[in-house]
Amino acid sequence: MSSRLVDQLDTNLLRVLHTLLTERSVTRTAMKLGQSQPAISNMLKRLRDITGDAILVRGKNGMTPTQRGQELLLLARQGLGVMESIASPAPAFVAATTQRVFHLGAPDYLSVLLIPMVMEKVRELAPNAGLVIHALNAGFDYAAALETGELDCVIGNWPDLPQHLHIAQLFEDEVVCMVNRKHPVVSKGLSLKYYLEMSHLAPTPYMIGHRSIIDGTLAEQGLKRKIQMTIPYFGMVPYVLSKTDLVFTTSRSFAVQCAKDWPIEVLPMPIPMPKMQFFMLWHERVHAAAEVQWLRKIVAEAAGEVYA
Repeated sequence: MSSRLVDQLDTNLLRVLHTLLTERSVTRTAMKLGQSQPAISNMLKRLRDITGDAILVRGKNGMTPTQRGQELLLLARQGLGVMESIASPAPAFVAATTQRVFHLGAPDYLSVLLIPMVMEKVRELAPNAGLVIHALNAGFDYAAALETGELDCVIGNWPDLPQHLHIAQLFEDEVVCMVNRKHPVVSKGLSLKYYLEMSHLAPTPYMIGHRSIIDGTLAEQGLKRKIQMTIPYFGMVPYVLSKTDLVFTTSRSFAVQCAKDWPIEVLPMPIPMPKMQFFMLWHERVHAAAEVQWLRKIVAEAAGEVYA
């Protein structure tokens, strides 16, 4: 069928086709649809022109569908169902029964407190749902992943946030230092001079060209720390610090949690440092989606409880 003929089809014609094939009568179709008999006769003629088939022919007991007409009845029923589905609002989201798999992008350092809390809430409120945490790294384009639907939302604390994404602030955290509890600096005190002279452990940047708030603040004052070693996973930090004299600069919540189970001391920064700002980002494509709204609410509630 040519596109010209396809363009002539509309919901009204499809409904007339379905009713004609169901009622097998122009008169009953007109009465059922509240239209005049000549109008239905004209539409039948149009349908015959479009389909190239008689659709209904006279039989012994009245009108009867042609073979093609019988096929069109099923197609018309399916077409009307599709149109009704398109015009109907999306089904209500029910967390308790949903089997949806959610995709959340988050840096590794949130795995200690926030992510377990999010998982706990999802497990409690949506026991049949899935949750996949995607690690952010320098080779992962999170903005593109949000746009394509690979991710539902992302948590991060980078300074340059894309303007085309929706943004909500989750929490803020103080910047502190972590060292081995036996490190001499624990008793001597951490001066700025010593901080800059020490060998630092730092995370591998999870965004290309991304400068951390620590290095950015130091650079603004013409200062630079000596990063001796880098690691891709925050979970390795306490293991490394327990075996070395390195210093690791991070958020207070992460440092305090590690210090509970490891021989690690948490020290204040020797230089004023702005707090780390953590945000949640999502794309316009899921802004009104009930299930993603629910996920964002869960993440926000978890952040509020963990970092209250």
